[in-house]
Amino acid sequence: WVSPGCPLTERPTMAAAGGPPSETGLDQFIYGAKTFFTGMFAAQVAALFTNPIDVVKIRLQIQGEGGGGSSKGLWRMFSHIAQTEGVAGLTKGIGPSLLREASYSSIRLSLYEPLRNKILTEEEMRDGAPLLKKFLAGGTSGAIGAGLANPADLVKVRMQAAVGNRYPSTFSALKEIYQEGGVAGLYRGTIPTVQRAAILTATQLGTYDHVKHGILRLGLLDEGVPLHFSSGVVAGFAVAVTTSPVDTVRTRLMNQPLCPEGKGKLYRSMADCALQTVRKEGLVGIYKGFTAQWMRVGPHTTISLVVWEFLRRVTGLDAI
Repeated sequence: WVSPGCPLTERPTMAAAGGPPSETGLDQFIYGAKTFFTGMFAAQVAALFTNPIDVVKIRLQIQGEGGGGSSKGLWRMFSHIAQTEGVAGLTKGIGPSLLREASYSSIRLSLYEPLRNKILTEEEMRDGAPLLKKFLAGGTSGAIGAGLANPADLVKVRMQAAVGNRYPSTFSALKEIYQEGGVAGLYRGTIPTVQRAAILTATQLGTYDHVKHGILRLGLLDEGVPLHFSSGVVAGFAVAVTTSPVDTVRTRLMNQPLCPEGKGKLYRSMADCALQTVRKEGLVGIYKGFTAQWMRVGPHTTISLVVWEFLRRVTGLDAI
C-alpha cells in the first residue's frame, strides 16, 4: 500500500485500489477472476477449520424450540455430538459448506472491492473512506452472494441439524428438499439468509477495512500478517454481535418441517419466528448459541481474511 517516502495517511488512488491500472477488458477480467478465486479458496480454508463449531452452533440454536426439552451448553453439546455421532457428526455438512463458500463467499468477497471503489470519491480513497459507505458496499455484495447461493446454504443447515444419518450425502439432502417443496423449497429462508449475509458482510468487511486502515494511518503496524490478524479478530467479534439474532431465526426457519403445500409448520415468517422465540424462551433465546457463533464467525473471519490477503499478494492483487 505505501511506497517509500509516502506517509501512512495516504491511500492509493481509486485506479490503484480498484483494479489493474490498465483499462483493457482482458486485464479487468483477469483481475476480477483472481479476486473471485482467491476469495473462494480463502473462505473454503476457513470453512474446513470451523465446520465442527458450526455444527455445534446449529444444534444449540434449534434446541428447545417450542420451549421444551433440556438445554445444553457449548461444551456439553460438543461432547454429546462427539459421543453419539463420532467425528462424522462434527463434519456434517462439510460438502455443501464448501459449495456454499465457492458460490456465496467468492461472490461477496469479489464484489466488495469494486462496489466500495464505485461509491467512494478519489478524496475519500486517499484520505479515509466513511465507515457507512464501506458498510453499504459490504451489505450489497453479501446480499447478492447469499441470494444466489441459498440452496447450498439450506442444504448445509439441514445436514448439520440432522441427528443420525438422515442425509447420507449432499445430493440426498438436495433431493429430499426438492421433493418437499420443488424449486421454491430450495429458496426457503432466502429473505433471512440475505438479511443475515448483508449484515454479516457489511460488518465483516466494513469493520476489517476501517480498522485496518485506521491502524495504518496511526502507524501502529505495517501491511502484513500481524495487521491482517488483529483487524480480523476485531471484525470477527463485531460480526458475532450483529448476526447472532438473525442467524438463530434463519436456522429455525430453514430447519422447520413443512406442510404438504410447502409452508412451514412452526413459523409463518422471520418476524413470527423471532416473536415466538422471545415469547417462549426470553430474550436469551434470540442469542442462543452466541458463544458458538462467535467461536465460528470469529476464527472464520480472521482465517479467511488473513488467507485472502496472502493470496491477493502472491497473485499480484492489491491489499484490501
